[in-house]
Amino acid sequence: MGPGEWCLQKRDSFKSETLVGNETVPEIGCLSIIVLGASGDLAKKKTFPALFHLYCQGFLPPNEVHIFGYARTKISDDELRNRIRGYLVSERSASPSNDVSKFLQLIKYVSGSYDAAEGFQMLDKEISKHETSKNSLEGSSRRLFYLALPPSVYPSVCRMIRRYCMNKSNLGGWTRIVVEKPFGRDLGSAEELSSQIGELFDEPQIYRIDHYLGKELVQNLLVLRFANRFFLPLWNRDNIDNVQIVFREDFGTEGRGGYFDEYGIIRDIIQNHLLQVLCLVAMEKPVSLKPERIRDEKVKVLQSVLPIKDEEVVLGQYEGYRDDPTVPDHSNTPTFATVILRIHNERWEGVPFILKAGKALNSRKAEIRVQFKDVPGDIFKCKKQGRNEFVIRLQPSEAMYMKLMVKQPGLEMSTVQSELDLSYRQRYQGVTIPEAYERLILDTIRGDQQHFVRRDELKAAWEIFTPLLHRIDNGEMKPIPYQAGSRGPAEADELLEKAGYVQTHGYIWIPPTL
Repeated sequence: MGPGEWCLQKRDSFKSETLVGNETVPEIGCLSIIVLGASGDLAKKKTFPALFHLYCQGFLPPNEVHIFGYARTKISDDELRNRIRGYLVSERSASPSNDVSKFLQLIKYVSGSYDAAEGFQMLDKEISKHETSKNSLEGSSRRLFYLALPPSVYPSVCRMIRRYCMNKSNLGGWTRIVVEKPFGRDLGSAEELSSQIGELFDEPQIYRIDHYLGKELVQNLLVLRFANRFFLPLWNRDNIDNVQIVFREDFGTEGRGGYFDEYGIIRDIIQNHLLQVLCLVAMEKPVSLKPERIRDEKVKVLQSVLPIKDEEVVLGQYEGYRDDPTVPDHSNTPTFATVILRIHNERWEGVPFILKAGKALNSRKAEIRVQFKDVPGDIFKCKKQGRNEFVIRLQPSEAMYMKLMVKQPGLEMSTVQSELDLSYRQRYQGVTIPEAYERLILDTIRGDQQHFVRRDELKAAWEIFTPLLHRIDNGEMKPIPYQAGSRGPAEADELLEKAGYVQTHGYIWIPPTL
């Protein structure tokens, strides 16, 4: 395949079709990507770099795409470009300086308030000017609004977009909005937010982004579970003893104490990221790969989760957290939590799903750990060496490996725990794993909502955690102090042991080297 063919294939994969009446109309208009909150950290560190990498791979053809930044900060186009330039250069850019310069020329900046008409009228004027320059028929253009903003301004921004910046959709064009977590603080605030946005946009226009759903190994879960015969009979309460979904960071809040204290580790990580992973681990096989069929099965899992018991929760707060001047002196906010969820259905009855997340711990990783039951009739007496486990390492060093017993090489009949290992860096040399935001933004352009959170899914997730969160907010449950750089509170390990998790002693997984 020559370079021209490759570019054509990339460009065609970027196109999609829309049903208008009884006819399928190709989306032929230009695409405008509008990043609201363009001067903020999220936009600089995640959104613009993701757009840049899509551009470098040919998914954002410069003759069709234009990018607009919008924020309150009064700066020029060049000042915005200079602010984000340093975040774009990476090992992934084939010719960094050349690519960066060309990409930055696609960006135009508009300054304005988030709740006043003037700024959004100016924004619409600039977008329309771009569409006219590309000879797009009115109604055929596409407008993607990425809200890299605090949720508190979502309603006002969405009202302004609806009133002043919508694209007509009668010729295959569309307007879509991407909203970032946190989607509210509890069930009530989430439902209020959903209602306010839902009055302005239809559900197919709303993309609630959870970047964990864009991670390569998370995306692999459906393939692993439903495309491999040997997992199908094992994936149930008869064979699996417990499931752990773990998120660990080896650093604290680092200047974000004020923001973090408003939410805590459960709202920040467990209620969204880890719960989404749980859905993919526990869901039944969908009837097809259509996004709505997959999301239907995820909702069924969430609706089957039993109320959380206080005795199956351990909260922690690392020592030194309150030293941050932006954190209240008597903060009750947990920086660590272990929560056991139980799914009341035929497949998972009796299997604890252990969600664990924490900051300032002794390591940084995110993984899924499926632990199988003991081998009945253990003739080799290797029970003390540990159980079989299937581990999916989400980050860093993406990998999946199966811990199993093998004979120790030599003349003696002794056993040792080893692994069957698929480490991505070794197996897929030269293959770049895309960042989660790249995949999800591309899905948004293509209109694929599989990896985005549906409104009823969001509601079901908040129903699980809201009672617990309210007890914490009211001071009824207190976090246990733990030392920074440790495993977290000792009580968390005790809870795991009570839940049936058997820790392996003496075994350490070592990522293969090239």
